[in-house]
Amino acid sequence: MLRTVNRVLLAVTGVALIGLGGAALAVALDLPSRLGVTLPANWSWRGPDSVPLSRADRVQWREESWWWPVVIGALALILLLALWWLLAQLRRRHLREVVVDSGDGSGALLHGSAMEDVMSAEAEALPGVERARFTLIGRRTEPRVRVGLLIAPQARPGSVVRTLRDQTLENARRSAGVEKLPAEVRLRSARHSADRVI
Repeated sequence: MLRTVNRVLLAVTGVALIGLGGAALAVALDLPSRLGVTLPANWSWRGPDSVPLSRADRVQWREESWWWPVVIGALALILLLALWWLLAQLRRRHLREVVVDSGDGSGALLHGSAMEDVMSAEAEALPGVERARFTLIGRRTEPRVRVGLLIAPQARPGSVVRTLRDQTLENARRSAGVEKLPAEVRLRSARHSADRVI
């Protein structure tokens, strides 16, 4: 859901910025008068020397009794939505604990960092893997894994990923007692110096 919210926010922000930028460019180049376009009578932003909002536009609602409550309420709502979005971004980065099925119906909690450390150590012991970084994300009952692997220059990526899936991720899935443990794996090759021919 958060990914959809991020995409919608990005799309709305992009459309708004493109629209405002296009309007500013059109007025700065005085395109309406050059093209013979008639703007509405109450439109204050008419040419390069005009402003988007005149003083009369800025102060016309100040004396109304509903004006300040509406402004303060709208700003408070925007602030709350922005804080929710920020906390949602921070919360999804790292899963602190995973619920492990202990067989008694209540379950046990496993520290996410401990599980990440074990998976990283096991992955770094695999042939062809020089460094591994595991990050647990998702929900406590439905964890997902982000994996970053630095592989040796001579390693075969397909073989490394298959071994990682069949050993490290499968061991972690069985240990945590979850039905599935989806993983997103990103591979990077370690730099190596060129071989010298004598």
